[in-house]
Amino acid sequence: MKKVTRILFVAANLLLSGGISTMAIAQDQTPAVSDGTAGKQQSRAQQLYGDIAPKMAELTDEVLYGDIWERHGLSKRDRSLATVSALVAMNRPDQLRSHLAIAKRNGVTEEELIETITHLAFYSGWPNAVSAIAVAKDVFKK
Repeated sequence: MKKVTRILFVAANLLLSGGISTMAIAQDQTPAVSDGTAGKQQSRAQQLYGDIAPKMAELTDEVLYGDIWERHGLSKRDRSLATVSALVAMNRPDQLRSHLAIAKRNGVTEEELIETITHLAFYSGWPNAVSAIAVAKDVFKK
């Protein structure tokens, strides 16, 4: 139990400190590719930084996306809205880019995302919302 609590604490700190950038990219890209080992798949997190930060890649795969995003109580759609909101509030455009795409895959419409960002302008600051709108505009073009 101590190990799980410690892992969740580390994951929460990564999210709050903005260390989630590469994690978002890790999920947003191709989920897995063969690493040449018989039948073993390598996650995108492993591909991106597993060689230099294996524990970070493990936490990304097992805790963030293997546990937190799979928990009952919130749908992936709702988790996406919560995550996008947090990233807008913290002004994290790199992470926001990935999570806007993930939100769309999880069923959030572009209109809902823009409305969420507009709503947040009054709670997280106008400049943060303006930056987020610019990111959304770019993501939605693709």
